[in-house]
Amino acid sequence: MQNQQQNMQNTVPVSQTPQMNDRDLINDVLSMEKYMTASYCTALNEASHDALYQDLLAIFTETQNAQRELFNTMYQKGWYKLEQADLQKLQQSSQKHQTYSSQFPYGTHLQ
Repeated sequence: MQNQQQNMQNTVPVSQTPQMNDRDLINDVLSMEKYMTASYCTALNEASHDALYQDLLAIFTETQNAQRELFNTMYQKGWYKLEQADLQKLQQSSQKHQTYSSQFPYGTHLQ
């Protein structure tokens, strides 16, 4: 909760013009990085050649790190807001998914 309040207090203002401002530009690049990491993840799952897999993994890692840095920048500037999770909703979701896991064919030893 303290991080959330601190984040809201430290919001860096941006210009309200039709032109893209710093927040818009970073948000656009962040969206692209998220798309790229998802695409590299698919490519990694389907790579049949080990050297290709290793190259893709290195690129994926760089892309994922860039995505994280962009997220951190936006969060620190107050441009990426997160809501604190409701504890009761988290517990309900956890219980529901534990029920689902009992239906898995490989047992519940992974919990």
